[in-house]
Amino acid sequence: MATDPSSGMLDQARALNTGISNLDYVQSPAEDLPFLERDSVDMIVSGQAAHWFDYSKFFAEMSRILRRGATLALWGYKDHVFVDHPQATKILNKYAYGEGKDLLGDYWQQPGRTIVQNMYRDIRPPREDWVDVQRIEYEPAARGRNSGEGTLFMEKRIKLGDCMNYIRTWSSYHGWQEKHPDLRKREDGGEGDIVDQMFDDMVKYEREWGNDKNWKDKEVDIEWGSGLILARRK
Repeated sequence: MATDPSSGMLDQARALNTGISNLDYVQSPAEDLPFLERDSVDMIVSGQAAHWFDYSKFFAEMSRILRRGATLALWGYKDHVFVDHPQATKILNKYAYGEGKDLLGDYWQQPGRTIVQNMYRDIRPPREDWVDVQRIEYEPAARGRNSGEGTLFMEKRIKLGDCMNYIRTWSSYHGWQEKHPDLRKREDGGEGDIVDQMFDDMVKYEREWGNDKNWKDKEVDIEWGSGLILARRK
């Protein structure tokens, strides 16, 4: 069973289903699942969502529906790192979290983004209901592949042009875009948006990129930081 409070997200999930037939989709928040009976569930998995939960209500509902000994898994990921390019990573972080109307930092929804950045350390399953709590984290570094600390879950080799468009999927970018409707990306004939500006700065410092007129086709390795919480119902 897949749940989400957004009908749009459920529509996307259905569209991405490649053949799983015994999966039901239900529009509902994680804190309120009245269609599930008490002690009826063996495992709950949340991917990139737990930073939005009301934790007192969420853990109470999980305690109600999960059987004793059942598993709860909460997983989330934060921003990527250009593992071979420390200057580009530094510039990415400046644009992503710097304050001011011309950067993205003010456009993240809080406190959710901070919880993600802290790799879910702020989420604490109540001891009276949960045992065997484990935290598995990965903090990436710009010293080459697998140079970070912890257990790596997410990595990708990606073209820089595709990476630019990935950043344009961020919620903070959409917030920035609403405030700057006249600043369109160059690929659409505009003068350039904040992502164009970000990568202009990167190209100045990453000589390997700047020396290639087709730098958007250049492939780089990126890794995401992540946090996974595992707990068992007492």
